[in-house]
Amino acid sequence: MLLSIVIPVYNEATGLPALMARLRPIARRMDADYEVIFVDDGSTDGSGRILTEMSADDRRVKLLSLSRNFGHQAAITAGLDFANGDAVVVMDADLQDPPELLPDMLHLMRQGYDVVSAQRRTRPGDGFGKRSTAAAFYWFMRRFIDQRLAPEVGDFRLFSRPAVLAVRGFREQHRFMRGLVAWLGLKEVTVPFQRETRAHGTTKYPLLKMLQLAWTAISSFSALPLRLTTALGVVVTLFGTGYFVYSVFSALVARTTMPGWTSLVCLQIIFSGTILLAVGMVGNY
Repeated sequence: MLLSIVIPVYNEATGLPALMARLRPIARRMDADYEVIFVDDGSTDGSGRILTEMSADDRRVKLLSLSRNFGHQAAITAGLDFANGDAVVVMDADLQDPPELLPDMLHLMRQGYDVVSAQRRTRPGDGFGKRSTAAAFYWFMRRFIDQRLAPEVGDFRLFSRPAVLAVRGFREQHRFMRGLVAWLGLKEVTVPFQRETRAHGTTKYPLLKMLQLAWTAISSFSALPLRLTTALGVVVTLFGTGYFVYSVFSALVARTTMPGWTSLVCLQIIFSGTILLAVGMVGNY
């Protein structure tokens, strides 16, 4: 049995030696052969050079170098496309995803699960802002997008070979891997763990990138923006209809308007609402 360990890397030069020093002994003790696939996502800090040296020294270490920074989700996709393992693990390079969890995850996959997801129970390395925004994100996603999305589950996962092939079938340009896994509905189990503090470097997901990821998740896996547009179109149309009645009354009864103003305003409001309504309906189709 071959276990592929996919690790996306972006400017993690200071932490890569510590990662391999911790990962190798655990991988060697597992009842499976292994390969470590690093995906260099356009790093500019020397990570590529370190990974090239690692791959030259160890045949189990393989390197994919992207031409520029395409983003975390695209790097994961590239690693999954390249992995040949009967089981594939995706984990980060900052040691916040503990390698010690891999034997338990592999054991659960052998019991028949297609996806084994690591679920964060505590986040001691994250501040109040990070924890609160993450909680709000998962609440919103489960409430309005997909209730199957597990809370506090990131991209630290183990996939069976059939699960990897299923994920490979999705070729969206803007990707949200957590949503893809939830949408597939594969047999999944979660493993709780305490997320460690970052060993080296700084987070690659500041607030702006978190908001970008949230928007990708909402727009990729939900018609919510389109439905909001449709609802807005209905509201504007109803308002226009009411204002039409008021304008006709003002023009014919109260005679407080200038000639031509009533028809111009009414048509403008009604057509604006109708266009919004039509755009939402076309988007849903």
